[in-house]
Amino acid sequence: MDHNALFALELAFIGLLGLASLAIAYIAGVVVFKLFKGQR
Repeated sequence: MDHNALFALELAFIGLLGLASLAIAYIAGVVVFKLFKGQR
């Protein structure tokens, strides 16, 4: 395992983590928005 492959793997992992957190934040935002809208 050379350094370049390790760096690429790390980058891919961080990218996936970022995408996952964005998706979670988006879903949470939609749920909160619907709840807030439903209360009015």
